[in-house]
Amino acid sequence: MHSKIVIVGGGAGGLELACKLGRKLGPQAVTLVDSRQFHIWKPSLHEVAAGTLDVHQEGLSYPMLAHDNGFTFVYGPMLALAEAERQLTVGPIYSGDSGNDGQREQVLPERRIGYDALVLAVGSVSNYFGVPGAAEHTISLNATEDAERFRLTLLKLLTQAELQKSARPEAGVDIVIIGGGATGVELAAELREASGVYAAYDFHHLNAERDVRITLLEGAPRILAPLPEQVASAALRLLGERAVTVVTDTRVTAIAADAVTAGETVYPAQLVVWAAGIKAPAWLAQLGLPATKSGQIEVDPRLAVPGHAGIYALGDCAACAGPDGKPVPPRAQAAHQQADYLFQTFMRQHQGRAPQAHPYVYRDYGSLVSFGQTTTVGSLMGSLKGLSWFVDGLVARLMYVSLHLMHHRAVLGTVRTAVLALARFLIKRSTPLVKLH
Repeated sequence: MHSKIVIVGGGAGGLELACKLGRKLGPQAVTLVDSRQFHIWKPSLHEVAAGTLDVHQEGLSYPMLAHDNGFTFVYGPMLALAEAERQLTVGPIYSGDSGNDGQREQVLPERRIGYDALVLAVGSVSNYFGVPGAAEHTISLNATEDAERFRLTLLKLLTQAELQKSARPEAGVDIVIIGGGATGVELAAELREASGVYAAYDFHHLNAERDVRITLLEGAPRILAPLPEQVASAALRLLGERAVTVVTDTRVTAIAADAVTAGETVYPAQLVVWAAGIKAPAWLAQLGLPATKSGQIEVDPRLAVPGHAGIYALGDCAACAGPDGKPVPPRAQAAHQQADYLFQTFMRQHQGRAPQAHPYVYRDYGSLVSFGQTTTVGSLMGSLKGLSWFVDGLVARLMYVSLHLMHHRAVLGTVRTAVLALARFLIKRSTPLVKLH
């Protein structure tokens, strides 16, 4: 198999690039490779974990998106790169169930795909910074299976606490979230809101604020360190109102199956989430491409890998520096902008036009942090450098929702996005507010 443009990774940036190119160039020219069969917008994974969003309703099928947007989808993980032959290897896929002999059945064989241009958009994984027990005893919200595992574990712990309540009045669920960035803060707020709903539906002996104990640990002097002080202060206040314990300036030193140790303090923990840092997937280092200490692929101002013709990278896995020398932050808006830039790059190549005159420049339009289904806070960046506005309440919440809809519009189109938004609004009126199974 050969494709003019192969994109590895169907996250926010990779999928948007595949859809835009596919609609212009067609399935013979554009191929998307991903190790999963459906896509979900990564910033919404905290809602999946809390149970307020059903991944089976929210997820978008890659084969469906490929059919509707005119690209080819290849299901499987990337294993190797033969740069001299301009060819990559996609690993086999096995069925989830083992046979009587304990052997999994192979569904798809190993495949090789030739390319003219290759785009790596494989996102990121958790960086545990060598903390003992972190990899074994925490859950990271990097993928849908992580969020689903958290949700099912939470349901199990709530059920156990409910059954033990009569004999042990102190029975409850202790949740520790490590990392006070946007993911950790949003998860804490969403869990508090969801815990009240769970208690109302099926756990009548549990008091949400008293028995679902949520602790957020952050190593920096304040939560949401990259965002303006006003946003961080508002977030801290909102978490306090929701009975979330926030501890800053603390470093986690060890994690066990039932506790988190930070210095001299030990926090009981039945469920631990790691949201304290990310790095590029380890297998990228095996491709022979220039990489940083954190494993990100180095790219030039045009998102091309220096010294490796025809290879590009975008999103969390790309080490891209701005004109000021500072790295582009790993945010969805950065991946979206980079996808737009590479779309113009490839369209110019296809049309035989000169390359873009200007390199890629990251534009920060601000950040919004969700606090459940009704409240959002954040900052919006103005056109003048350093100018920003603090936003909260209903206006901020509508803007936060619009970001999700803008992503859907890029991959589904305006009409289908509008129909999908209406359908989900109606479904929420006839289904539980949290997923109970």
